[in-house]
Amino acid sequence: MSLVLHLPMRYEDETQLLSLHAASMKPGMVVQVEGVVSDCEVQFRPRRQLMVKLSDGTGMLTMRFLNFYGSQASQMAVGKRLRVRGEMRHGFFGDEMVHPTVRSVEQGAPLPEALTPVYPSGEGLSQTLLRKAIANAMTRIAWQDSLPEHIRESLKLMPFEPAIRLLHNPPSEVDELALAERTHPAWLSVKFDELLAQQLSMKRAQAARRQQGAPALAHAGALTASLLSALPFSLTAAQRRVLAEIRADLSAAFPMQRLLQGDVGSGKTVVAALAAAQAIDCGYQAALMAPTEILAEQHFRKIATWMEPLGVTMAWLTGSLKKRDKDDARARIESGAATLVIGTHALIQQDVEFARLGLVIVDEQHRFGVTQRLTLRNKGVDSVPHQLMMSATPIPRTLAMTYFADLDVSVIDELPPGRTPVVTRLISQDRRDEVVERVHAAAREGRQVYWVCPLIEESEALQLQTATETFERLSASLPDLRVGLVHGRLKPADKQNVMEAFSRGELQLLVATTVIEVGVDVPNASLMVIEHAERFGLSQLHQLRGRVGRGSAASACLLMYQGPLGGVAKERLSIMRETADGFEIARRDLALRGPGEFLGARQSGEAMLRFADLEKDQWLVEKARDLAQQLLTEAPEIATAHLARWLGAKEDYLRV
Repeated sequence: MSLVLHLPMRYEDETQLLSLHAASMKPGMVVQVEGVVSDCEVQFRPRRQLMVKLSDGTGMLTMRFLNFYGSQASQMAVGKRLRVRGEMRHGFFGDEMVHPTVRSVEQGAPLPEALTPVYPSGEGLSQTLLRKAIANAMTRIAWQDSLPEHIRESLKLMPFEPAIRLLHNPPSEVDELALAERTHPAWLSVKFDELLAQQLSMKRAQAARRQQGAPALAHAGALTASLLSALPFSLTAAQRRVLAEIRADLSAAFPMQRLLQGDVGSGKTVVAALAAAQAIDCGYQAALMAPTEILAEQHFRKIATWMEPLGVTMAWLTGSLKKRDKDDARARIESGAATLVIGTHALIQQDVEFARLGLVIVDEQHRFGVTQRLTLRNKGVDSVPHQLMMSATPIPRTLAMTYFADLDVSVIDELPPGRTPVVTRLISQDRRDEVVERVHAAAREGRQVYWVCPLIEESEALQLQTATETFERLSASLPDLRVGLVHGRLKPADKQNVMEAFSRGELQLLVATTVIEVGVDVPNASLMVIEHAERFGLSQLHQLRGRVGRGSAASACLLMYQGPLGGVAKERLSIMRETADGFEIARRDLALRGPGEFLGARQSGEAMLRFADLEKDQWLVEKARDLAQQLLTEAPEIATAHLARWLGAKEDYLRV
């Protein structure tokens, strides 16, 4: 079945043959011609190349091969009849093709009756071999449709076998544009089948999890009530709604698997703290894991100000702690003395054991691999702990319905009162002096400023060098300002000292790398400069911009770019200027990058779609989701047959 579902990525039309005279009238177009070789020689000026002349009595064509084997010259010897397909050009030697597709034919050889498929292929695997293997597989497959005819008819979808046969061998009269854009009914049928298999696999995984036992954290008690009373603000309606959803999940005797989405600054941390309070109220421990030490420490300090005065014993665990401090934290976690544990990947180390883990909270969940999230969840002793995953990167609805179909999703779609809109401006690097002057003016008015240094490919060393140089230049240009520098290579204590100095207002300008992307909350910071903004992705730009506008002062984000901009970079920066809505940014980011890049590095267990396009095929996603639920409830045998066709015995498509 895997070969039969190895579908073409494009097609070549070899069903038509033009005379060389007619082909000459179509410069820039891909055409197919036939003729006899009149000359074949290797030339060495201006470079080594194989030059072959072809004639059919109506015109002459020169074929140029810049990379070739010696055997090719003998295959195209004088007198050979060749059928050639390539882009027609008008060159120095007249009509020419560079590296066309060539095959030897007999005079009067028939033309193909179907378009020629071109398949995704690896090195050393020829199209000819692939076509033969696929054709052979199609003669041996059992073509029984996994979906009954009445389901296909109700959805107006082609049956499986005709759809697959058409895609491998489309007739010459087929709508080539519909094939190329994958809107042909045959493509729609295949894409629906793929989406349905994914929905079924996700929903079966969700059902399997619900068979596992979890502690029923059935009540929010004194700690939860005290925390709500002690908060210096009131929860928004959106926070109260998602908190009610989480509390209902925690009360169940099967593991919660909930994704909490919220735009930058929407107040996810306090919701997580209240969920942890419910676990502690019921006699269990809660653990919060963040991807970076600076973010984990921000969480620890913020939550500690709420929880420790209420008598909650907290533990802090990261890889950079001294051995004595690590041992002390591990001992308190294992004994159960620490009921709320916050840290980084250090929480999933083998020597970290929990006494009674009831709730796992994973922040910026997309930065962790499946195995890492599963390892923390497996720290539960007698049962599987509940799991709450948080993301400040809004996930478009279609993406949530596919890649997170096995999760329950809560969305905080309301910002707390007091947040000010951030004005975003695009400014060329040529106006850097004006930007420096604006930074100076803002600081003299009592405001604080971030200056974010560019992301330079994958090189942390280069980024650090750029940050250090920028810090030195700005310190020299603005001698009357107190300027700080923070980056990932600083020792944790030094990093924290800089951040605390900025939070207290002792620093007016903070030069930083992307370590400040998440978790930093300084209400007095009202201006951000992002240098070489064209090097950043949309999600990262949106996260960075969210560091300002947290107070009552008018705030701005200046995106400095180096021209000329490429098409995608220009589109990204335009989107940032046009909207501050995280979900709209995420939707357009998905359209620009596709789901694989949007979600980050591909993680084990993650089913990447081969055929469906989440942006174009949203309506198919919704139909597949609805039918999947119906089949699992009413016709599980059909669901099993369909999964067997698409996934075989593999269950590694199921998320954990």
